[in-house]
Amino acid sequence: MDYLERLSGLLGKSYSPYHAIANIEGELKDQGFEELKESEPFNLLPGGCYYVKRNGSSIIAFKLRQEKGPLSFKIASAHSDSPTFKLKPSPIIERGDLLLLNTEPYGGGIYSTWMDRPLSIAGRLLVEENGIISPRLFAIDRDLCSIPNLCIHFCRDINSGHNYNPAKDTLPILGVKEGEFDFKEFLKREAGIENGNIIGSDLFLYSRQKPAKMGLEGELFSSPRLDDLASAYTVLFGFLEAKASPQVEVYCCFDNEEVGSLTRQGAHSDFLKNTLKRICDVLGEEYEPALARSFNLSVDNAHATHPNYSEVSDPRNPISLNGGIVIKYNANQSYTSDGLSSSLVKALCLKHGLLFQEFANKSDIRGGSTLGNISNSEVSLLSCDIGLPQLAMHSSNELMGSKDVESMVNLSEAYYGNSILISPDSITIE
Repeated sequence: MDYLERLSGLLGKSYSPYHAIANIEGELKDQGFEELKESEPFNLLPGGCYYVKRNGSSIIAFKLRQEKGPLSFKIASAHSDSPTFKLKPSPIIERGDLLLLNTEPYGGGIYSTWMDRPLSIAGRLLVEENGIISPRLFAIDRDLCSIPNLCIHFCRDINSGHNYNPAKDTLPILGVKEGEFDFKEFLKREAGIENGNIIGSDLFLYSRQKPAKMGLEGELFSSPRLDDLASAYTVLFGFLEAKASPQVEVYCCFDNEEVGSLTRQGAHSDFLKNTLKRICDVLGEEYEPALARSFNLSVDNAHATHPNYSEVSDPRNPISLNGGIVIKYNANQSYTSDGLSSSLVKALCLKHGLLFQEFANKSDIRGGSTLGNISNSEVSLLSCDIGLPQLAMHSSNELMGSKDVESMVNLSEAYYGNSILISPDSITIE
C-alpha cells in the first residue's frame, strides 16, 4: 500500500480528534509499541517502544535507544483537531416540525463550506454504569444532517460577502419531528448501548466528504481535515519506518491547537514536559542538559500560493503544491524557524535528495500561527516549523498535492533515522 492510499484510509475514519488518536494508537500497536499510563510508573527497557495518551485526544510515542552516551531527544509535534462545530450540552432545538442541532464553532472555520452538504456526528460519549464512568468512541457513519443556506431569492447578498451568524445560520437540520424526541436515547441506540446511562459527551459535526485523488493524473488530493492530520499521519509513517538512532525518538500529536492549545491535552500543557522528565528519571539522566541537546519539528500544514489570489502571498517566496515540504518563517515568531534551526531541515533535505520550499507571509498580512512556540513555553527546544503545502486551509474540504505526502514521510524518516548532534556551537548530522 502506498503512503497516499494509507493516508486516505486513515483520513476517511478520522471523524474526530478521539478517532484520530485511536487510529494512531492502532498504527503504533501494529508495530509493537507498548502502552504506558500516566497514573502508573514507567517501566522502560533499552530499545523499547512505548506510547502514552492523555484525554483520548493526545498521544506521545517514543523509541528508546540501545546505546549509552549523552541523552537527547528528536521530537516532532503535530495536532489532532480541525475546525468544526461542537454540539452544546442541550443540543436539540425545535423549529416548527423540524429538529435542529444547537452548535457552536470550534476553531476558525470557513462557515460557507459547511453548508448544503451531508454531515454527521462523532466524538466520545461518557457512559456511567455501576458507578463507573468510561469514555466510548462514537461516530454515526452515515449521512445524518445538513446546514441549508437561505435561498438567493431571500438573501440577495449571498454571493457578495454574506456574513454568516453562527448562532443562526449554521445550525444543522437533524430531521423531522415525529412525537417526542429524546436525544440521549437516540445516541444510545446509535451507539448500541444497552446498559448504563450517557451522562456526558464531546460531540462534533464532521463532513461526510471522502478523501479523493484529483487532477489530470491524480496529482492532487482532496479531503476534510488535511490540516493537520495529513502532517500528523505522514510524520507518524516516517517515525515508524525510521531505523534506530542514538537519540530517543519522540512523536507527539496534541489536541486543541485550533483553539490555542491551553488545555491539559494541548501543546501548552505539561504532557510533553512530564513525559520527557519521566524518561530521564527512569534512565538516570539529567533533564535540562538533555533538552539542550534536543530538537523539535513543529509540523502543521502550510499555505500554498493560491492561483486566484496570488496577491495575498509573498511574491519572492511562492509555495507550490507537489513542491515538497515547506519551512515556515515569521519575524514576530508565529513560527519557531530561524536560520539555525531551518539549516538542519535543509541539510537533511539536501542529504537525502528531498524537495523543500520556504514560506513567509506577505508583510502586510498577519497570517496564522501554530503549536511550536506554544510548546516551547513548556519545553524549550531548538525548533523549526514545517508543513505540507495546501489550499483552502480551514475549509470543510481542503486540497494538497499527492506527491507531497511521500515528501513528508521521507523527511520524517530522515529526521528520525539520522544521528543529529546539537551543541552550543554546531549541529552535526551523521
